[in-house]
Amino acid sequence: MLHEGKRRLHEVTRRKLNVMEFDIVSKVIIGCAIEVHRYLGPGLLESAYEECLVYELLNKKLRVQRQKPVPVFYKDIRLDCGYRMDVLVEDSVIVELKSIDSLAPIHEAQVLTYMRFSKVKIGLLINFNVTVLKNGLKRYIL
Repeated sequence: MLHEGKRRLHEVTRRKLNVMEFDIVSKVIIGCAIEVHRYLGPGLLESAYEECLVYELLNKKLRVQRQKPVPVFYKDIRLDCGYRMDVLVEDSVIVELKSIDSLAPIHEAQVLTYMRFSKVKIGLLINFNVTVLKNGLKRYIL
């Protein structure tokens, strides 16, 4: 059964994800984030968690882009204002990382804006500065 799951994951990751397939890849991303959090614990800088999460995702043979630019579109112009999503997995899931006391509505707005501007329909917001990582996870689907 485990082999079947890995085969299915690799089939899914060869192309853009649809909403049903999000569950498969998001579970892998969340599992990797849990592994990183279990090993490092809370209290580090966001950049340390990003480095370790990307390492874990690459070990799962997922396509990963770090610090991918997100242009702002205003009317008929494109503005390159320096916005960057933390991690883009399989060209289909935005992963925004935080290491803060608590998530605020502005963090959700950031993820949703990145999703809208990049036309990526799936996002994860992960705050590593919690004692139990599931308390720092939020999923978004446009």
